[in-house]
Amino acid sequence: MAALSATVRAVSRKRQIPRRAALVLTQAAVSKVQSLMETRQDAVGLKVGVKTRGCNGLSYTLDFVKEKQKFDEEVFQDGVRVLIDAKAQMSLLGTEMDFVENKLSSEFVFNNPNIKGTCGCGESFNI
Repeated sequence: MAALSATVRAVSRKRQIPRRAALVLTQAAVSKVQSLMETRQDAVGLKVGVKTRGCNGLSYTLDFVKEKQKFDEEVFQDGVRVLIDAKAQMSLLGTEMDFVENKLSSEFVFNNPNIKGTCGCGESFNI
């Protein structure tokens, strides 16, 4: 029986493995975040997080931030900077952030493939 052999080669570049985006913004969301950031010159970005509340467990939070925390995930898209809180990263993976405006309301909508259930009012969810 012949012995198997292997060869090791040094490469100059690391092979890039495609990464699934943590959060993708629609054009409507990008436009709204840009207009919101114009009103807050001291903020470096908009931070998305989750908080335990509501009738189904978790709810999204949005806030202006002056600096990036150590474990925050950064998303840069079309000139907009969105930070994802470290506690929310796994629950937001692959989520699309949209901004919807109609006669009764205007709000950010998160289309999240990780959600297992939502409450009747749509403000809280569970994973």
